[in-house]
Amino acid sequence: MEEQATTRPHQNRNPVVTIIFLYPDTSEIPTKFTYNPSRFIESNLLRPNQSLLAASQVTQLRRRKARSIAMGGFSMDQSFVQAPEHRPKPTVTEATGIPLIDLSPLTGGGGGDAAAVDALAAEVGAASRDWGFFVVVGHGVPAETVARATEAQRAFFALPAERKAAVRRSEAEPLGYYESEHTKNVRDWKEVYDLVPGGLQPPIAVADGEVVFENKWPEDLPGFREALEEYMQAMEELAFKILELIARSLNLRPDRLHGFFKDQTTFIRLNHYPPCPSPDLALGVGRHKDAGALTILYQDDVGGLDVRRRSDGDWVRVKPVPDSFIINVGDLIQVWSNDRYESAEHRVTVNSAKERFSRPYFFNPAGYTMVEPVEELVSEEDPPRYDAYNWGNFFSTRKNSNFKKLSVENIQIAHFKRSVAA
Repeated sequence: MEEQATTRPHQNRNPVVTIIFLYPDTSEIPTKFTYNPSRFIESNLLRPNQSLLAASQVTQLRRRKARSIAMGGFSMDQSFVQAPEHRPKPTVTEATGIPLIDLSPLTGGGGGDAAAVDALAAEVGAASRDWGFFVVVGHGVPAETVARATEAQRAFFALPAERKAAVRRSEAEPLGYYESEHTKNVRDWKEVYDLVPGGLQPPIAVADGEVVFENKWPEDLPGFREALEEYMQAMEELAFKILELIARSLNLRPDRLHGFFKDQTTFIRLNHYPPCPSPDLALGVGRHKDAGALTILYQDDVGGLDVRRRSDGDWVRVKPVPDSFIINVGDLIQVWSNDRYESAEHRVTVNSAKERFSRPYFFNPAGYTMVEPVEELVSEEDPPRYDAYNWGNFFSTRKNSNFKKLSVENIQIAHFKRSVAA
């Protein structure tokens, strides 16, 4: 049932009204939270039965309203609220022992000497096995390239809502702006803009037709396209270098996995996480594992990325490291390696004071790729642990779930895992 409120303008009074309705059994979770971005005044704060809230409850909600002014047009409602067991704790332990790998022996020119590259591969392999992610420095991506992409990203999200909506994506056109993504069937507190390298990628053949990826570029945003195309080119070069290190660490030839990426379904996402009035209830991105091969993540200095630590299952915060990228091992590496490496479960928390920006580059293979453990890594003693599956169908199904809440959990690689007895 939708409630409505009207006001009568009075002399020297702003007519804007902000009202929060609460469930009868709680004073913590608002069913609707709206605001005027430029100014607001207080109104009576009512329960659904129209009784007045206690003074302490009004004070608490006024504080939450005050924190919401810079939210960039978002409204806090039940679609964002995580189940109690998945809500972030007030404090999260900062992760220690995260692998920090200097790639300069590989990126410094000439490909590095063989011993140094082998040592790097061993570091990458250990990090992929023990953590499922690692931080790289000395990566060879120019600081100016990163800075231009960051400036372009901030400029886009600063646009008025109608300008962003002009490049809004849909199920039929899956690239562009979107502000209503779901992870694990709960809405994420973020807005995003997706695009692909090269402008137009080969269509993915899926069970009910084709999915075509074509970029939607915003108009009248000077330098935006050029900055991001330059950045994506740098990301691709880095992704192939890391892919080679992973192959070496598995005792495969360095280019063993390259053939899967002839017709990529790679894409990049610009993330904006506005300040949230209820960071104890919502997440910027809910818990998940990345479905593709590798993710190369840039994050600003605000922080908010949490990774589930394998040793005890606790969530730990990944502190931003200047001039670095975070590398996530994705589900495809887990399958190709026949479980030698495991993708990392992670999430993004939000805060009530600062907006946050991040920029993941999702390195994905061709849509026609059949994903299964590579033959060199299976044997009688270690048979394939996964049945083969089509990446294009898997990828498009996962993408479609971003648009709406599903009745069941979205497709996962666990659905293709063989039983121990098989």
